[in-house]
Amino acid sequence: MENFDPESFVDARIEELRKTIGDERTLVAVSGGVDSTTCAVLTNKAIGENLVCVILDDAFMREGEPEDVAAILSKPPLKVPMKIVDVRERFLEAMKGLRDAEEKRKRFRETFYRALGETAKKEGCKILVQGTIRADIDETVGGVKTQHNVLEQIGINPMERFGFRVVEPLVTLYKEQVRMVARFLKLPAEFSERQPFPGPGLSVRVVGEIFTDKLETVKKATAIVERELAQHKPSQFFAVIIDNEEALQQSSVTHIQETAARVLNVPSRNVKVKIFRDRATGVKGGERRYGEIVGIKVQTMNEKVHQVALQNLVALQARIVTENPAVVRVFYAAKDVIEKKSYVIGIRAVQTKNFLTAQVSEIPWTTLDRVAEKVIEECPNVSTVYYDVTPKPPATIEME
Repeated sequence: MENFDPESFVDARIEELRKTIGDERTLVAVSGGVDSTTCAVLTNKAIGENLVCVILDDAFMREGEPEDVAAILSKPPLKVPMKIVDVRERFLEAMKGLRDAEEKRKRFRETFYRALGETAKKEGCKILVQGTIRADIDETVGGVKTQHNVLEQIGINPMERFGFRVVEPLVTLYKEQVRMVARFLKLPAEFSERQPFPGPGLSVRVVGEIFTDKLETVKKATAIVERELAQHKPSQFFAVIIDNEEALQQSSVTHIQETAARVLNVPSRNVKVKIFRDRATGVKGGERRYGEIVGIKVQTMNEKVHQVALQNLVALQARIVTENPAVVRVFYAAKDVIEKKSYVIGIRAVQTKNFLTAQVSEIPWTTLDRVAEKVIEECPNVSTVYYDVTPKPPATIEME
């Protein structure tokens, strides 16, 4: 990576794109992430007005994101004309009833490319340029998780199935190299330095089935978490939402309760443990697996949340996961309300260099307390706000 020269890369790719595309009218879909945005700007430099740039508003972007991305890219210095295509109802309908993360990713991919195929046909485009990068292919082919933008590498013929051929100018690059290209192309920092956001968007941060109110709640929580945690500079940080429903089989609850009491040196009666009905993804030996999410709440004698040092919480997580192999993720409560509500929110913040492993970020309790307070205040259907104290492994960075 040290020898990577973004200028040489850009010159070579522009030449290659011109040869590959020729005079064909070409479509690119932009999410606002560094990969797709870099891809759009690079292709725009290569073929100019023959490029049609769209944002598929699939209902799973952040609050106001489609409009914000379109506005920034359309104006100088980038001047990439954008169109927003509203497909929110279509995606929500397609994802209805799905609980399993891989099923959701695959359904998202099919719906995404069907919508893109129709848009390409309407715009007279036979080519789709997309920002697939090397890690997307490695993860999908390796079975870690299905990246929605990987097609031909797993035997899907896009021309046959969706009506266009795919061109992938960034496919040899890793994320940091893409950022180097983005900076060279003078993309604003909100794109070049933007933390990774999953292709299927917030659909994979809604654990279990997607409901409209659940989706709107995680959007509100996401805005709060991203605003409040940015000052601490985690590599990646976000909110997730889970149905506040416990698993039917809870044989390990008492054991986990006693373990937490011992590790944290508190009376076991002050420890409350939940194993949620919906499960999250973990990783073991480089392979993806589903497992249980454990929520732990420890109260002080005056019924406040016991604010434990992060290293102790990570040690507790390691003990729980080791003694209970079905568990892949441990949450620790930052704030809750007495009345049971429909959902809980998890805050995830990690430090990582390569995204293959990640450590839990040391977010001060003053920040966690403030974030949790705001989430409870602005999201009336949330009972508890937790901090995810699980590194990678055993948890993946994303929830699903």
